[in-house]
Amino acid sequence: MNTASLPDGIVTAAQTRIGTGRTRRFVGAEHGADVSYFFVENQPGEGPGLHWHPYSETWVVLEGTVRIRRGDDILIAEAGDTVTVPPRVVHGFTNIGEGTLRILCIHASAEIIQTFID
Repeated sequence: MNTASLPDGIVTAAQTRIGTGRTRRFVGAEHGADVSYFFVENQPGEGPGLHWHPYSETWVVLEGTVRIRRGDDILIAEAGDTVTVPPRVVHGFTNIGEGTLRILCIHASAEIIQTFID
């Protein structure tokens, strides 16, 4: 496929990739969208530190098994599961499976605003 002829409105994976890593970040405000997301591919034991947002975040587990800390709750989610955390609730997740975790982290905001606590 010739990506030089992509129609307006298509954002390629290469445009959202963070550095040379596997994670991709889409900031809605940059593309006229009201939502943002991270598409994360983590190896076993990997995941973001504890943080919170002033808006809700919803995770869709695409592949693997993840342990999610949501406030005081610990949740285990697998491929096909969806989990939401309310605004201002501390959260984070870790790949507890044996293979790659693929998870879509949807931010209910045109901007990504994160406050890390650890």
